[in-house]
Amino acid sequence: MITGTHAIVYAQDPERARAFFRDVLDFPHVDAGGGWLIFKLPPAEIAAHPADGPGRHELYLMCDDIDATVAELTAKGVEFTGGIAEARWGRLTELRIPGGGTLGLYEPRHPKATDLPA
Repeated sequence: MITGTHAIVYAQDPERARAFFRDVLDFPHVDAGGGWLIFKLPPAEIAAHPADGPGRHELYLMCDDIDATVAELTAKGVEFTGGIAEARWGRLTELRIPGGGTLGLYEPRHPKATDLPA
């Protein structure tokens, strides 16, 4: 039986990326040994979208109020790559992971699977 999801963020500077998840996003974590931190994520959901050609995967953090979340994270020094875009299914932006690329952030306008009972 599936018990969870393990997502991987590849970073050129994994120490900076780990510090970001630990100190800025305040994700609880365990040390798997030698400072190799594994972070607990908020509840998750997965969707399958159509693709032209080979499939690809994306990772987004979700929030209830993107304006408040962006303001809170900006106050903590988080850099965003652009403004907040409006889509039929939600409002989204992208934040920079220090040493590790970008990560999507969105406020869904659709029913959330994370609201389903366990």
